[in-house]
Amino acid sequence: MPLQASSGQPRVSVIMPVFNAERTMRRSIESVLGQSFRELELVAVDDGSSDGSLGILREYAAGDARVQVIAQPRNAGVAEARNAGVRNASGTYIAFLDSDDWWHPRKLELQIRQMAAAGALVSYSGYRRVAEDGRELSVVRPPGMVRYADMLRGNHIGNLTGVYDRKMGDGSFRRIGHEDYVFWLERVRQAGSALCVEHDEPLAYYLVRDGSVSANKLRAAGWQWRIYRDVEGLGLVRASWYFLHYAGNALLKRRQALA
Repeated sequence: MPLQASSGQPRVSVIMPVFNAERTMRRSIESVLGQSFRELELVAVDDGSSDGSLGILREYAAGDARVQVIAQPRNAGVAEARNAGVRNASGTYIAFLDSDDWWHPRKLELQIRQMAAAGALVSYSGYRRVAEDGRELSVVRPPGMVRYADMLRGNHIGNLTGVYDRKMGDGSFRRIGHEDYVFWLERVRQAGSALCVEHDEPLAYYLVRDGSVSANKLRAAGWQWRIYRDVEGLGLVRASWYFLHYAGNALLKRRQALA
């Protein structure tokens, strides 16, 4: 059940799925534990790693009571790892961070403050896309507010930036392509809208791996079409209309990334 922290502030549960991430996870973990917003817990779910990831998680848990480690008996995929994290979370708010991405130190502080002031149920922010060699590839600057129709035209909420209030219930990640997008699409539909935090710089950093599955544009387009038709249940005409917007947005993002 969601809890108030001892200070009276709401607690944020940060869900981190981990699979063979010993090379990158320390930066991710420390960006959570180093947040200016201190009332948080890190629910780290080891998804059957075969490297030293689980040992690193237990090392952090031994040194910081805010770290909770869940060891999955076998590798079940990122969707189930996130769901397991949410099931074991105690916070009023839920946020997500993968074990190769990281946050600006004030990310949660700014988001929770804005959500409380505006009564928002869903929050997100801009983020930087960073190559494995440290080069900045692009900056993603989403609109100040999105509604369900906006999300159907394209995903404006990077999973590493999203926060939601558990008073609206917990949803779950599905084992399908674009599971992040489907999750936030459902949160926005339920909440009615989501707000973006305004800040001088993006509040999160997304590591773009060489040969990542998201780089396969044709496969991603196929996933998007199935989401419109099979998940959201849109008719052929409406699905086609939104798909054209999705393709246009994807092309624009591509041009911006190359600029």
